[in-house]
Amino acid sequence: MTYLVTDACIRCKYTDCVEVCPVDCFYEGENMLVIHPEECIDCGVCVPECPVEAIVPDTEDDKDGKWLKINADYAKVWPNITLRKDPPADADEMAKVKDKLSTLFSSKAG
Repeated sequence: MTYLVTDACIRCKYTDCVEVCPVDCFYEGENMLVIHPEECIDCGVCVPECPVEAIVPDTEDDKDGKWLKINADYAKVWPNITLRKDPPADADEMAKVKDKLSTLFSSKAG
């Protein structure tokens, strides 16, 4: 099992999770974070830090493997992030939006 960042992070990009990660396995895109599944040690300390509940075990909300692929692929090309940053000004508003992958996701690095 590994933890994955999912749709809820897109355009919210709270970074509280990166400061508690003991292995620095978070990577930053323009408008979301991902977890490198091969670096994650499955400790789960990041889960309660995410105010939008975007971090889930791969066994929970990823039946088709879509989020595992997204996390694995982008963790290879986006820069590592280890320090908290301020979220976007509209993060609270964006937290209410559902199904953001097809319309709001950016593949650009952060």
